[in-house]
Amino acid sequence: MFITSRKARAALVMLGVGTFSYVTIEVLPIGLLTVIAADLGRSRSDVGLLVTGYAAVVVLTSIPLARLTLRLPRRLVLGTTLGLMAVGAAITALAPTYEVLLVARLLTALSHALFWSIIFPIATGLFPPAVRGRVVAKLSIGSALAPVIGIPLGTWLGEQFGWRIPFALMAVLGTATCLSIAILLPRVNAQESASGRGSAPDARRYAVLVAATALGVAGFLTFNTYVAPFLLDVSGFTSGALGPVLLASGLGGLTGTLLVGRVLDQHPWAAIVLPLALISTALVGLYTLGHWQVPAVLLVATAGMAFSALAVAVLSRTMQVAPGNTDLASAGTSTAFNIGIAGGAFIGGGLLDTTGVRSVALVGALLAVVALVIMTADQPVLARRGVVMGECEHDGPGRQVREEAA
Repeated sequence: MFITSRKARAALVMLGVGTFSYVTIEVLPIGLLTVIAADLGRSRSDVGLLVTGYAAVVVLTSIPLARLTLRLPRRLVLGTTLGLMAVGAAITALAPTYEVLLVARLLTALSHALFWSIIFPIATGLFPPAVRGRVVAKLSIGSALAPVIGIPLGTWLGEQFGWRIPFALMAVLGTATCLSIAILLPRVNAQESASGRGSAPDARRYAVLVAATALGVAGFLTFNTYVAPFLLDVSGFTSGALGPVLLASGLGGLTGTLLVGRVLDQHPWAAIVLPLALISTALVGLYTLGHWQVPAVLLVATAGMAFSALAVAVLSRTMQVAPGNTDLASAGTSTAFNIGIAGGAFIGGGLLDTTGVRSVALVGALLAVVALVIMTADQPVLARRGVVMGECEHDGPGRQVREEAA
């Protein structure tokens, strides 16, 4: 069920604001860790649990919540989800104790788990199937802007005026987004949505995608979780220079999101493989050249660009090869993402304590290479002359039934 193009574009913008809000809220406690710990009289590790517990809730509840809400109207589900995010942010801003703050974070994590399961099927359902990739890319601009604008600004506000202020502002933004979505979205059930099922369903390709996603994300996060100590200890940057270097990574991520949107609909397989290859190359480069500052900055920015492009391409590919309902498939890839995030942080932490910070780049590269190898199992049909003419699906051995590129 399509709505008018103007209303659909307005809805897409507000959905993008939602992705911006969730990424900002998820990561903000990292930048404000010391401030929150001092204010509540807790240790830094206690505050770190706000992030770890958040990720654990997302991993455990994404698929069950997607199943539970599968038959409910999408506008109701998304509006409720955004409303819970706003309530969680408000409770966070007002939390008198650490325990209340932890409950607020877990509530927000529950809404986060459902949000990322349904947001892309809802957004792509507003537009014709032929432009699904571009819709996913445009929607992902919001999440790409969070590391560039939302998190740095929120961290600065928290340091200047207290850590509760940025969460209060996110509560206001979440409320505005919730009300806007209630007005702009049509009342549609998941089964009636144009994007309720994959455009080229394939259980094998979906399984390959999930495995490659978990490993690729783990590879990048093995390094990126500890990028600050790497830049300090290996590259020799001062602590004051970290902000500009990390901003370069954020800008690289925004660039990757914008660039990949141009090729998603025509080359969905290549849009995943090339970022994985870039991540692998950049991390090997950081392992070998990371002690030189200029190459280090360029390689960190390249890795950030490739990772953002990979994230968008995986989400778009999910909308194509989902073997059943796209909400459940999105929940599966969201779970794979969070497993990769947690796994990468765990692996990197172990390396930090044993072999040293430089090794996180090499091990991260190896994981990304394994993901790249796995994705070759999803290699598209090639023309006789060796040129990729189109990524085709088959309903039986050797029988072409449809082109993925619309």
